[in-house]
Amino acid sequence: MLKIGLGAPQYGVFADPSTIASCAIAAEDIGYDSLWVGDRALVPDEPHDPYPGGGPVPPEYRTFLDPVALLSFLAHATQRVRLGTSTLNAPFYSPVLLARSLATVDILSGGRLDAGLGLGWSSDEYEAIGVPWQGRGARLEEILDVLERAWSDGPLEHEGRLWRVSRSHLDAVPVQRPRPPLLLGGFSAATVERIGRRADGWLGVGLPVPQLSYVIAQIRQSAETHGRDPQALRMVIRVNPLVQAEEAHTDQVPGRGTVRQLADYLLAAHTAGADEVLVDLQQTARSGTELTALAHQLHELLRQGCPPR
Repeated sequence: MLKIGLGAPQYGVFADPSTIASCAIAAEDIGYDSLWVGDRALVPDEPHDPYPGGGPVPPEYRTFLDPVALLSFLAHATQRVRLGTSTLNAPFYSPVLLARSLATVDILSGGRLDAGLGLGWSSDEYEAIGVPWQGRGARLEEILDVLERAWSDGPLEHEGRLWRVSRSHLDAVPVQRPRPPLLLGGFSAATVERIGRRADGWLGVGLPVPQLSYVIAQIRQSAETHGRDPQALRMVIRVNPLVQAEEAHTDQVPGRGTVRQLADYLLAAHTAGADEVLVDLQQTARSGTELTALAHQLHELLRQGCPPR
């Protein structure tokens, strides 16, 4: 059965406690399986890197709530839905503090965390935070090493190129054992190999369906190469559509289109191998009421059209 996720209210006009709580509760009542937060540190006036997908950085991103703090809020506001990061820019953070923060969310939510990690796309953010842009893939690898050790049942000890942790205790570990699911974003060759070697799944984006099928196949092949069960990996596909009343040209979907066009694309993505789809409606809706209405329409279409797998 296809799992359906929703981008949690977090930025722009949705960065408001009452709106976040009401929309989260409504999403759970509608039947959504998960809520997801993103990670944006700042929006430069003159960015050095192009925004993924083209065009300017959405102005709504200028008001962007902290993802981990928001997950803790959502853990209190909801009872059932899983809570994920899509994606947390892991190199921004100290791995020991990241391990503590994510474990806290898992504890507060009763074991509902999905830890989605990525590298981000903005060198401006790296510069502002004080983290080197170069070598970010290797930095992520070591962060994953520290997370796994910090969340293990024994003492934490790590000796790496970037961090050294003497034998220590961090006993506030996640509820989920041996760890919360670790999903990785991106689709470079290095990312595909890393997912197959050590992650629990992929956080993908709304690529054309043939390309989506190809990347999923490459990830599963990577898992098999590393002696892992390729079918055990979880594939989550994210779209950030501009929903409109009139039909968009097919080559614009899923970037824009009607609710029906969006649902048809997501169902095709499911047939192509996606286990879960994630839709962020904050760039279309202008109020919590509108976001909830769109979320309900989309959920109904996806449930009606979901093919068995």
